[in-house]
Amino acid sequence: MKIHFIGIGGIGLSALAKFLANEGHTISGSDIKQTEITNDLAMSFGAKITIPHHKDAVDGVDRVIYSAAVRKNNPEYQRAVELDIELLSRKEALVSILGDKEVYAVGGAHGKSTTSAILSSMLPHTNALIGAISKEFGSNVRHAENNRVVFEADESDESFLNSNPYLAIVTNVEPEHMEYYEYDEERFYSAYRNFLSLAKIRVINAEDEFLSTLELDAIRVYPSRDIKNIEYILIDGEPYTRFELLEYGVFEVFGLGTHIALDTALAIIAGVELGEKIEDIKKNLLSYKGIKKRFDIIENQENIVVIDDYGHHPTEIKVTMDALKTYNQLRNFTKLQVIWQPHKYSRTMDNLTGFIECFEGVDELVVLPIWSAGELTMDIDLKGALSRYNLTMADSITKEDGIVKIIKDGHGIKEFHEGLITAFGAGDITYQIRGEL
Repeated sequence: MKIHFIGIGGIGLSALAKFLANEGHTISGSDIKQTEITNDLAMSFGAKITIPHHKDAVDGVDRVIYSAAVRKNNPEYQRAVELDIELLSRKEALVSILGDKEVYAVGGAHGKSTTSAILSSMLPHTNALIGAISKEFGSNVRHAENNRVVFEADESDESFLNSNPYLAIVTNVEPEHMEYYEYDEERFYSAYRNFLSLAKIRVINAEDEFLSTLELDAIRVYPSRDIKNIEYILIDGEPYTRFELLEYGVFEVFGLGTHIALDTALAIIAGVELGEKIEDIKKNLLSYKGIKKRFDIIENQENIVVIDDYGHHPTEIKVTMDALKTYNQLRNFTKLQVIWQPHKYSRTMDNLTGFIECFEGVDELVVLPIWSAGELTMDIDLKGALSRYNLTMADSITKEDGIVKIIKDGHGIKEFHEGLITAFGAGDITYQIRGEL
């Protein structure tokens, strides 16, 4: 088929496009701007990319798949309706894409991208569809000539209910994306119950407040009991977590923190349930090198380390802050500097108390303007809310020659030359901290 994707530059929709291209379909797509993702689709998958959206882009295609951000007034959406072309949301498209596959789906509020990438490393001969770039295979998609798929399952719009899970992992559950669920917590939690009920094999974090209450038949991992002797080490200056899991022995995995140990443990148990040998799991785990934008070390010098992290919720930021403090000690640095680009006005407002507390222990905090992600602006006094910190309000940042520069009103107002510098956010901060904007 000829399949067109509206919003193809998104990490989730681009994964589906690549996956379908690997299955022999001809793909095209559009987005509001050219990015590394759209360039890769054009160069590596032969996709015709239209920037920005234009109604002619859908002429001659058999199916149109659109992202959740696309509205019905989009010119390509309207043109597809006019031409009576099949129109599917990403959520709806999953039914046909994954319906005949053996899917190993990973869901949860936090850690699902990491767990998906770790499971993909442990199962090297499977397809993979991840909501992040695995640094092991340099993509959010891996192709294999079989029907087995590691899939990062998204709860934000209940699309994980269309993922046809044979095996389901849930790392944790925390109310998020509540605007989609109309702020109905019962509806939100029911979605997770339904997701797990679809799977033949279920692996869950049994110490999560919600998951611990479920009466479903599941393999339950108790982190405080099953994961022992956690320690943090450096290998070539990069962070690793070492731990013991039940009777399976000692494992080493890229990354720092008890959350990394838990994510890995869930993936290990899933691998065992799928019939993988522990020796193979340990060997394949060494291939995991982290994922882009998750504790992603983009500058690693003797006197300075710069990290890009996708954390955009207080819980995610807090666990990464704990890992950063550990890494700071391992590297014998004395400065912990954080740059935060809040993501969405609604998320910032809904979680403001958590954001005020999650940066505890930072030596300097730089706050950038809120990345709206298409939302209407709201008046949020972040300067006042975060006044307890050594705070700088800025417009943007960049990195040149290993130095992170802070910009306000078009002028550099501060530079970070040494220590540990981490950029948090799900907006364009990932390009700013890399000096690509």
